[in-house]
Amino acid sequence: METNKYITVAYKLYTVEDGEREFTEEATAAHPFQFISGLGLTLEAFENQLKDLKPGDRFDFTIASKDAYGEYDDDHIIDLPKDVFFIDGKFDHERIVAGAILPMLTNDGQQINGSVVEVKEDVVVMDMNHPLAGCDLNFVGEVITNRPAINEELAEMARMMSGGCGGCGGGCGSGCCGDGDCGDGCCH
Repeated sequence: METNKYITVAYKLYTVEDGEREFTEEATAAHPFQFISGLGLTLEAFENQLKDLKPGDRFDFTIASKDAYGEYDDDHIIDLPKDVFFIDGKFDHERIVAGAILPMLTNDGQQINGSVVEVKEDVVVMDMNHPLAGCDLNFVGEVITNRPAINEELAEMARMMSGGCGGCGGGCGSGCCGDGDCGDGCCH
């Protein structure tokens, strides 16, 4: 695959699970999903579907769950001691509630999001599966831009990958989800 292509797309994403198709998210033409190819920041299968399309080309493709975020794994439901969630010696009752999405660190320091399933007396039950695990992903949309990335775009991507966002605080629309909100783990 040709690397360092700046690609923007407008799309609607539908998840397909057990034959049921459900609308999940949208990147509009006004706030498109944007990425630079070959950097490993989007799903390889997603990039492969878009790499040869030209601006104005429409697309409708489905990525199997195994090529997206994997199958749902019951082993990724874990019990964590409540003291992991203590702040200043007290359990954080306001933020640690069923349904909350929390940034967590793996043993090797990688940040992943986990979903609180249940808060019990001495443990918090967390689901560490990606929210789209077990789902086939159907993307329907249009290519807005597909061209070689310029040096400034590559430099901006390097800043973002190192934890910076160019001073916009995430509201510039250059986030991984095209809307500046990278906290939901939906990076494609």
